[in-house]
Formats: sequence, structure tokens, C-alpha cells
Amino acid sequence: MQKILSIAALLAIGHAACAQTPVDKIINATEVERIEKTLSADDMQGRRTFTPGIDKAADFIAAEFKKAGIQPLKGDSYFQEFAMLKPKFLSANGTLNGNPIPEKNIVALSSQNTIKVTDKSGWEKVNVGESDTLFPVVMRLLDTKKNYFVTVNEKYGRMFNGLKRFREQTFESPANIVLVLTNETPNTFSVEFNQEVNRAPLKNVVGIIPGNKKKDEYVIFSGHYDHLGIGKPNAEGDSIFNGANDDASGVTAVIMLAQYYAKQKNNERTLVFAAFTAEEVGGFGAKHFSEQYDPSKVMAMFNIEMIGTESKWGTNSAFITGYEKTDMGTILEKNLKGSAFKFYPDPYPDQQLFYRSDNATLARQGVPAHTISTSKMDSEKFYHTVDDEIETLDMKNMAEIIKSIALSATSIISGKDTPSRVDTKQLR
Repeated sequence: MQKILSIAALLAIGHAACAQTPVDKIINATEVERIEKTLSADDMQGRRTFTPGIDKAADFIAAEFKKAGIQPLKGDSYFQEFAMLKPKFLSANGTLNGNPIPEKNIVALSSQNTIKVTDKSGWEKVNVGESDTLFPVVMRLLDTKKNYFVTVNEKYGRMFNGLKRFREQTFESPANIVLVLTNETPNTFSVEFNQEVNRAPLKNVVGIIPGNKKKDEYVIFSGHYDHLGIGKPNAEGDSIFNGANDDASGVTAVIMLAQYYAKQKNNERTLVFAAFTAEEVGGFGAKHFSEQYDPSKVMAMFNIEMIGTESKWGTNSAFITGYEKTDMGTILEKNLKGSAFKFYPDPYPDQQLFYRSDNATLARQGVPAHTISTSKMDSEKFYHTVDDEIETLDMKNMAEIIKSIALSATSIISGKDTPSRVDTKQLR
């Protein structure tokens, strides 16, 4: 009996070693560098939306999905195409409680050329007060596809100007939202906003591995492939915002996870691999993607954002945004028990990262959708600079992070574990 047990133990160890081999073979620093180097190269021109550089990046990602052996999302194309609006501001005027509203204090988010609203229009009224958070409120309102007249407390003056930049790239939606910067309660009001709206084509890159038994349950792995493009040259003459960490690193992870799971062939749930466009100008790629899914059928979303540098805890670690909102982080840690890797709660709650990345649209609908990152948001000196290049990244640590994501997700993709849902009441 002892001999039999010894043989069984040896077989178990051998099986575990064999199971580990594909991870190291597929996800390694050499392969990380190959993909990352291509995505962050100068000839990608910083991957700005509506440029040849971002189209070149999309073609590369689609080719990598095809090479990995995952299926196109629909038909024979990996591209999920949609239109984004590019409104040109013309004029704005209005009155609030009989007093004129300064033009600079009016913003409209709409796909119409002319937007008119009065207190008799029947639009819902919303106030963003001192204790609210402007951008999450606005995004939540956009999700409802209704019409709103929104007064915004003057303490948000700087963020209000950010909304003006946000509206320069607008997602096509039946919602109309007119916002006025004021501390007054709107008893009577009348606003007219005029713009010239043009439509511009964009595309996400999406592939899938159908589930074996639970084909209608989805697990999503995502990152955004756009960045800031070309700007003013620095002292050394460099003008390309390569975005090696933000977020070529996340897309590199998505590609490598597609390679890994395609070879495993053991996913009971359908796996979706998505590279989003237009994150830097408002998260429109992720928003369009999210609207194609019934949120009740999305079991988990792993959004991967800036994993190229070590976290505040050093190597072999990463944090999960919104960690406390579901038990997904607990599941991931359980699957990594005994390894050197550790997931932590988001150490930068004041920056509201849970609401700011491509996980947010599905999270607002209750999906356990979280972003995994290592970025030191209080001291990441190359963030949104021309110095965000591959030389600043740690390929070996990136490989370990990607392997840990792959292994930690095992029980979720197998259908054994299902993370708890986000309580959407917390997001209001």
C-alpha cells in the first residue's frame, strides 16, 4: 500500500509539473517583449484615435488573435466596428431663474446638432452637489439613455472644463444631457446649444474561445490599445507618446492570455478577448463593446491596465480596483495560494480608478468587472509622457503578472467559481 501511495504521489507531482509547463512556455519574458515592442514602436505613431498608427496596431492585434487560434467575434473579422461622434461647438445660450447663463457654463452631451430644453420640456432634473462625484454621475446618466437637465456645483469648475473636452468626442446615444455650472436651484430655465456633428469610424479588436458547456456565460479579458499619438517634441526631440505601459502592456497581456487559453481547450465558459479603442478620449470603445452583452451573462471581466512597472509592493504583485465591491479578488487569491504572487486592494481609492477605466460600464450594470494594474498612480513619472517607452518596463515581471492572471482565473473560466455581483446601489 505504501508503494502504491508513493507512486500515486509521484504521478501527482508529475501531472502538476506538466500542467505548469504550458504557462511558462507560452507566457514568458521573450514573448512579452516581442508583442510589447511592436505595439509601442515609433511606427505606431502613439496609436491615437483616427490615425493610421492606431489602424496599424489594430491589424497587428487581429493577426495575433488569428495566430493564437481564437475565433473572430463575428463572421471572419476580428473588428467590432462602430461610429463615434465628433461635435464641433458653435454656440450656447440660456437663462436660469430669469438670469442669463454664461456660454462657458453650458455643456451638452448629445448626438443632435441643436439641443433645446426648458423647464417645461419634461426632462429629468439632476443636481451634482458638493458631496457627489461629477464624472461617475454623468456616465451613469448616459447609460440610462434618457434626457437630463443637470446643474453642477461651482466647486467642479475645473472638472466642468474637462466635460467640454469630453464632449469633443461623443458616443452615439439617444440620451441628451445639458449641464449648467451653477449653485442655483433651477426653478425656471431655457437653454439652446448648437453644434455641428460628424461621425467617425472606430473599431475594437475582439476574439473568442467558445465555452465547452457554458457557452452563454462569458469571461472577458480586456485592455485598451489607443494612446495619445504625437505631440510637441521634448528637449531630446522625441514627440511620440508610445504608451508602452499605457496600455500596450495590458493589450500584450490580453494577446498572451488568448494564446494560453487557446492551447488549454478546457474553458467551460466562453472567453472573450478585447482590445478597446478610444479609452483615452472617453472610454467609448469599451462602452460600445459592453452594450453588445447582456450583463447578467457576463460572469467576470479582467480589465488589464498598465502592468509594465512594479507595484508599490514590488515585483510579483498587483492591485485590483473595486476590490471590496465583489469577492472576485478573494477567488483569484485562493487560486494563487502557495505562489509568490499577491493581489492587493486598490491603494489609491481617492483617484476612483474603479470608475475611470474600461471596466466601468459593465461594473455599473452589476458585473464583477475589475481592473488589474501595478501603476503607482501617485508617482508614475512616465505616465502620459513621451518617455513611456519599452525601456522603462520590466518584461520578466510582466510575464509573472500575466501568468498569475491566467492561473488565478482558472476556477472562474471552468465555471467552478462565480464572483459576486457589484451592488449597483453603491454606484449612485
